[in-house]
Formats: sequence, structure tokens, C-alpha cells
Amino acid sequence: MDPLWSPIKEAGSLADRIVARIEELIVAEQLQPGDRLPAEREMARLLGVSRPALREAVKTLEAHGRVVVKHGQGVFVGEGEGDTIRSRLAHLEVSLAELFAMRQVLEVPAAAWAAANATPEEIDSLRAAFEAEEEARREPIDFDTLGRLDAAFHLRIVEMAKNRFLLQTLGILQEMLASGMDTTLAIPGRVQQSRHDHRVLFEAIRSRDPEAARAAAAAHILGAREAALTRVREHAEALGSEG
Repeated sequence: MDPLWSPIKEAGSLADRIVARIEELIVAEQLQPGDRLPAEREMARLLGVSRPALREAVKTLEAHGRVVVKHGQGVFVGEGEGDTIRSRLAHLEVSLAELFAMRQVLEVPAAAWAAANATPEEIDSLRAAFEAEEEARREPIDFDTLGRLDAAFHLRIVEMAKNRFLLQTLGILQEMLASGMDTTLAIPGRVQQSRHDHRVLFEAIRSRDPEAARAAAAAHILGAREAALTRVREHAEALGSEG
């Protein structure tokens, strides 16, 4: 039995005890920055703990900057604040990719359905939403207001799609849109690109052209995704050059 990883017997939350044990090893310099921890199955066996408890402990340690999780490589002892930020940026990139993938799933067909089903009154309502956005894009821009109006434009299209499943997911979509708008609108050039994309999307729906609406929605979401991920990667590269 490796004495470094002797079974945990102290009282208290199991995950907290695992965290405390690993932090003690780091403070005592028995684990050095950059050291790779044993694989999950092996470390759970050595510590005499369950793998779910170990996973919970690793998440806590990662949040505290004590370890860095490198997917496909393992868990490593962190080297300081820079590692913590880099780890968070890596997770943010994964989260953003998932966010925009779900927007593609929900909003692209919604745009096509809206174009196929829109009434004149609904098109007028969408025009009003678009024009309110146009006004909010005037300098100086209040990005909180613009973000809300941007999301309202997209949500109005979902409502026009008249799909009950999409309407049931409206609350989730609102949260997704709020996150996405906050991530992209402040990026240089995105306000202008968003204006162009929304105009193309509005015109496709106004013309009742489902295929054009589908293509416009897909292009808009893809552009926002690439802008957001590029910004995250640039932050990560900047940190890497500082390290």
C-alpha cells in the first residue's frame, strides 16, 4: 500500500475528507505542482472511497485552483492562479460549444416554421422587435438593454413557430440566449454583424421563405459561436504566453 494514498478514515463528509487529504499532501509538498494524480479508479481504491465522492472532491479542488483537469490526460496538481484561470477558460469553451449547439437545434427549425406560419400581425410584431434593437444599437450602447432586446427578437421567432415543444422549452432558451448575448455582443464587430444577420433573418421570415430563414438562423448562430470561442481561446493563449 502506497503510504501517500492510505485509506481515509476520518469523520465528516467523504468528499470534504478527500479534499482535505489532497490539500494536506500539496501543502506538505508531498505532491508537487504539475504532478499527475493516480487515475480515478486507482485513487478511489487507494483511498478506500467511492468514485462519485472522488469526482465531487476533484471538482471542489479544481474550483479552488488546487488541481487542473486535462481531459484525456488526467488530473494534475495546479501551479497557481494562472492554472485556475486557464482551467476555467477551458471549461467555458466546452460550455459555449454546447450552448450554441443547442441554439442550433432549437432556433434553426424555429426560424423555418416561423416563416411558414407567420401571420401579418406576427410579422409586424417581429418588425417592431427588430426596430427596437436598431434603436438600442445607437451609440453609446447599453449592452444590457441590447442583450435583452436581442434575446426578445429570437424568442419572438420561437413563439411564431407555433411548436408546442419549443414553447415548453422557452424558459431554458431564455437562459441560453441571455448567456449567449452576454458572451458575444461586446465583441468588436459583433453589434454590426448581428444587425446584418437579424435583418436577413427578418426579411426571410417576412417573405415567408422557410429555407432562407433556416439558412439565416444557422449562419447567425454559427457566427456568434465562432466569435465567442475565438475570444475564449485568445484569453487562454494570452495566459499561456504569460506563464
